[in-house]
Amino acid sequence: MIRRRIVFYGWVQGVGFRYRARHAADMVGATGWVRNEYDGSVTMEIQGTEEQIDAVILAVERGRYIRIENMDSRTIPLVQDERGFRTR
Repeated sequence: MIRRRIVFYGWVQGVGFRYRARHAADMVGATGWVRNEYDGSVTMEIQGTEEQIDAVILAVERGRYIRIENMDSRTIPLVQDERGFRTR
């Protein structure tokens, strides 16, 4: 189990990014949150296995209008007893 903080850049706001992320995380059982930032990026903290996190990112990338140009990712400490994945 790992937790990552990922900042996505590109065409990521106003295109269903957060909805797709929440839906994909729910489908694979990952927890965390996702939110839009003032600079046009999207920040996600996601917790699960490497495979679960990869599955969520791949599902988001398949979005019709979403275009991820760059991602900054780092591993951060786990959040104990976190339940679900939410949009902030």
